[in-house]
Amino acid sequence: MQKIIPVIIALVLVLTGAVVYYMQQQQVEESMPVAIETPPPLAEEGPIQVAFELNGLDGAMHEFSEWDGKHRIVNFWATWCAPCRREIPLLKSFQEEHSADDFQVIGIAVEFLEPVIAYAEDAQFNYPILVGEQDAMAVAESSGISFIGLPFTMIVSRDGTLIGAHMGELHQEQLDDIVKVLGQLDHGDLDVPAARTALNLL
Repeated sequence: MQKIIPVIIALVLVLTGAVVYYMQQQQVEESMPVAIETPPPLAEEGPIQVAFELNGLDGAMHEFSEWDGKHRIVNFWATWCAPCRREIPLLKSFQEEHSADDFQVIGIAVEFLEPVIAYAEDAQFNYPILVGEQDAMAVAESSGISFIGLPFTMIVSRDGTLIGAHMGELHQEQLDDIVKVLGQLDHGDLDVPAARTALNLL
């Protein structure tokens, strides 16, 4: 019996180590953006006008031009994406703080409508949510961005020009930089190419 006890203790230690390693790996994966490739900087050949239409949570079709006249933070997300979920409270706070400054957050859920409706009941979004699976990913592709991944955000100026794109989770300092750059664009301190260059560094 005395010979068996050390063997049992060793097995317990090995199993404990395996469990701890598995949990650590899960935490690392949870914190990483779900992405296949990093989007390249926006092409320099000229401004890109963003135009699309997608279904909203209200069941109606919405055109992107509904929000013309406002700077738009277009956030691609999904209910199963942990970094996406972490962004939502930050984006809600941003919308509340900057709505009077003509900034509009627009969420585009890259999945089916039913889980988004269920999630929205708890999330209490204060900005519009559009929904589409392949159609949602096609929005980014039609804007000249080679990208498949979440979370992902496009920055669009008042007239619908794509100014910048960010892959991965947004943080407050990045949102502050976006407000600063678009403010400089409004005041003529930056032109569109210079604003695009500044936002490509985010």
